[in-house]
Amino acid sequence: MTKGQRFRFVHAADLHLDTPFEGLREVAPDVARALREASLDAFDALVDLCLDRAAAFLLIAGDVYDGAERGLRAQLRFRQGLERLAEAGVQVLVVHGNHDPSEEGWSALREWPEGTRVFGSERVESVAIERDGERLATVHGISYGRRDVTENLSLAFPRGRGSGPSNTVADPASTAGLRIGLLHCNAGGNSEHAPYAACSVGDLAGANIDYWALGHVHARRTLSEAPWIVYPGNLQGRSPRPSEQGPKGAVVVEVEAGPGTSRVVDVSFEALDRVRFLSLEVDVSGSVDLAEVERSLQTRADDLRAEHPGRGLVLSARLTGCSDVQRDLARPESPAELLESLRDGRRNDSPFVWWGSLASEVSRPIDREGLRARDDFCAEILNLADELAATPEALQRFRRDAFADLSETLGNVPLPALDDGPAATLRLLRSAEQEALERVGADAPSVGGGLGRAPDLPGADS
Repeated sequence: MTKGQRFRFVHAADLHLDTPFEGLREVAPDVARALREASLDAFDALVDLCLDRAAAFLLIAGDVYDGAERGLRAQLRFRQGLERLAEAGVQVLVVHGNHDPSEEGWSALREWPEGTRVFGSERVESVAIERDGERLATVHGISYGRRDVTENLSLAFPRGRGSGPSNTVADPASTAGLRIGLLHCNAGGNSEHAPYAACSVGDLAGANIDYWALGHVHARRTLSEAPWIVYPGNLQGRSPRPSEQGPKGAVVVEVEAGPGTSRVVDVSFEALDRVRFLSLEVDVSGSVDLAEVERSLQTRADDLRAEHPGRGLVLSARLTGCSDVQRDLARPESPAELLESLRDGRRNDSPFVWWGSLASEVSRPIDREGLRARDDFCAEILNLADELAATPEALQRFRRDAFADLSETLGNVPLPALDDGPAATLRLLRSAEQEALERVGADAPSVGGGLGRAPDLPGADS
């Protein structure tokens, strides 16, 4: 192979084609339909990306479909994309994941287009990628045969340079070209995802692999660059969960090839999603009424449309600040009515903007210095809260101890998670501070009264 010759490939994962959004069918059928189309349209954009960038091959690291019972529409759309790639000479290599295990569910596809290889689940298989008689890469991969795969599959990949395990095929001993591992797994113990095929970064780094093309974790991340261990994230966001928010797509990998060796020189992200889930925070401290609050939210939505052009948006909003509008927000009927008004105001947008949820952490103004000067129990509450806020470690200890006592007292009543970070803990402290002032200070202003949250769009385990 000529020294300095370059090629590129595309790495995608977690397509979840034709994901249904059952919870929106009754509330917003148009939005539900757009969301369902989004996964298929994002796949079409993935095919376009491969063609536009003249990719040598495409890697898909599991969960092509959303479930074992794959919809016919999703299967046909998938094959159509593979046929387009085959016509252009782009090879496609696919492994199944926990959502679409190869031995479970129904498949309408009996044959694959030329150049498509779907890896089996019995052993790690290896496929040589060649161009003009020279090897560009060797891709090692294994599919899930069933959903609940608990074995550390990474240990079955080639472990020593110049040799491979006995259960690989297609000349795994070759050191020519880039060595790629294609795997759907939970690497590094990601707590947001089920521990399927769980392994450590060390397990992956110990293999004879230059680039690990991983799937399963929906947040895009690079765990290592020596070797490369990459999660591209899912192709299209599926819910308001943090790992589903923001731009979604695939990565384009540039490789410099030479005689007997190849190296990755660039890994770049390409957004391909058609609907984007976003969170926003709006400070309403200067708002005099709920009409102004609504205008602030709509203005922020317009800003987001400009920042994310051409994409439908599903927004999860949180109101913050200190304002007398808290009295209005605390009225039982206010949450649903404000949310509905926001939705009505965007019904004709194209691409659409859908307000998925709205929550309030707005507090009413209090005369903190006046209360502190009273030198009574209200002042003690303020002083204690300030001391805890100034020392994050002490605040976390205080919260753990308080929750331990509450768990014993309340039994099965759910409590907020303890692992949601110092910012959330500080917000909880200030909320508790004001609630305490309301209950014990005869002259303290009324406080609290959070705005209810509209049901989030249904997510799915991954």
